[in-house]
Amino acid sequence: MSPAPQSPERRPERALLTDDDLVTGDAVALDLPAAGLGMRLLSGLIDVIVVLVLLVVTLIVFMTAAPESDEALAWAAYIAATATVFLIVPTTIETLTRGRSLGRLALGLRVVRDDGGAISFHHAFVRALVGYVEIYGTGGAAAFLTAMIHPRGKRLGDIAAGTYVIRVRVPLRPPIPIQMPPGLAAWAAGADVATIPVGLSLAVRRFLSGEVGTYTDPVRRAALAERLATEVQTYVAPGPPPGTPAEAYLAAVLATRRDRDAARLARDERLRARLTAR
Repeated sequence: MSPAPQSPERRPERALLTDDDLVTGDAVALDLPAAGLGMRLLSGLIDVIVVLVLLVVTLIVFMTAAPESDEALAWAAYIAATATVFLIVPTTIETLTRGRSLGRLALGLRVVRDDGGAISFHHAFVRALVGYVEIYGTGGAAAFLTAMIHPRGKRLGDIAAGTYVIRVRVPLRPPIPIQMPPGLAAWAAGADVATIPVGLSLAVRRFLSGEVGTYTDPVRRAALAERLATEVQTYVAPGPPPGTPAEAYLAAVLATRRDRDAARLARDERLRARLTAR
């Protein structure tokens, strides 16, 4: 595992991350899968039907309340009904339900921010405002074409608001823990392993778990393992025993870091329990 110069564009932790990865402080990628185009179309169709029915009911109520002889008041009632149905109602519902609507609730979808957080009034309002033009103004053509082109299936309202639609009903697949190679347990017990940067730690974890389908070729996989090991060596001392395979070294480092963090959290919990018991 000899050090090799790395150009910024070829840093391994960057190469193994995608734009859809949301990384936490524990070096865990939160996979929030974007909803498929078919599911979005179906949920959107449900919402459009609900909106049109609500529009008819609202127009009847507003027009009934407005005097027939006053044309200006009738137009005001029409504008008020349109604004209520297309802007106020969708914005209020999405804000209160954190990105839900009747169609998305039925299909298990939700609108979230680009960073995975819950949307606010601002996001809901921008989506409703742009949606009035791209969905109802163009018959849904603008929203459909944009969603087909965008990698996350975003429509124009999502692009303007910085949001996208995710699938909430997704089966959880807990990652398989990285195991300590038996031959490196003694070395790892005495090694000084500092905190590894989030991006690098995640890159190593994804590499060891086989999530990087691009590197199935043995030669390329070995080269990537060497590059990752060179990056990790900066945070570990002393180095591994001579002749240690790069993949085994990476697994030992991650397993050691995980076990030490777990032991530290357990000590903190025991100390907290003793202090609160007094």
